[in-house]
Amino acid sequence: MDVGLLWHDNGAEDLAIKLSRAAARYRARFGQPPNVCYVHPTALPNGDKKIGAIQVRSSPKILRHHLWLGYETGSTSAVS
Repeated sequence: MDVGLLWHDNGAEDLAIKLSRAAARYRARFGQPPNVCYVHPTALPNGDKKIGAIQVRSSPKILRHHLWLGYETGSTSAVS
């Protein structure tokens, strides 16, 4: 992912609701929906998962309460 949107959300809602808000902003800004989101590992205690059409992956490089959304084409690469 070369371009993304960093979203801060420390609300009490679950990850799916936070992701929905962040994805709406991403679509408004970039004109297409995101297909990948990186979060801090504490946000995914059971490992990576898919929420709707977005693959959610954990990375220790992402701060708590932040989501990094973007679009990856056919890639399973992690945050480098």
